[in-house]
Amino acid sequence: MRTWHSWLVVAVFAAAMAWVEAAVVLDLRTMVDRIDPYQPDPLPLGGKIGRTELVREAATLMMLASVGWLAGRTLRSRVGYAAMAFGVWDILYYAFLRILTGWPKSVLDWDILFLLPLPWWGPVLAPVLISMLLIVWGMLVALIEARDRVASHSGWTVAAGATGVALSLYVFMADALRVVGGGESALRQMLPEAFDWPVFACAIGLMAVPVIELALKCGRLEYER
Repeated sequence: MRTWHSWLVVAVFAAAMAWVEAAVVLDLRTMVDRIDPYQPDPLPLGGKIGRTELVREAATLMMLASVGWLAGRTLRSRVGYAAMAFGVWDILYYAFLRILTGWPKSVLDWDILFLLPLPWWGPVLAPVLISMLLIVWGMLVALIEARDRVASHSGWTVAAGATGVALSLYVFMADALRVVGGGESALRQMLPEAFDWPVFACAIGLMAVPVIELALKCGRLEYER
């Protein structure tokens, strides 16, 4: 029961954060006429506002990590709850943006996903898929740890998951890495033309390996009961 209660509290917190995030993004994008970010001059905000946005992104991650820390009892369960919070927040952020602005019109619309350390670009579907994995992984970790078992991974599944994360980061930042030598102006003006779905599909598959391992472990625990 405590696990279900914790899941609910974390989900409510993440949903509230998602609404706040969507409202802030609505204000900013309305101000610079960029409700749909995939258009010329996609990153017009600079100076103090631009720096504030970078700090806000970092603060958002800290808040999600904090609620995970408060919800869990062990280090692993805290990481699990934080992952779950991130996933719920990310998916509902796009849902609320759709309600508030009518964008994204489809899950294939391009978005600027993150700005640190370089701009991340990708169709909305890409981060949503990762967020779904994070939610399932986080819930499994919390469930296993709540039964006084260790939600550990074998070495090869950790390697698979880490490789998947690295590949997905590369896909998101590939275009930024290509133009970073041109300086800040090149990064601000850059618009990607194609998303590397084959490589991203490999990344998702690799990131799913630790999730599958935990699901099998959780199933064995149910069988033992």
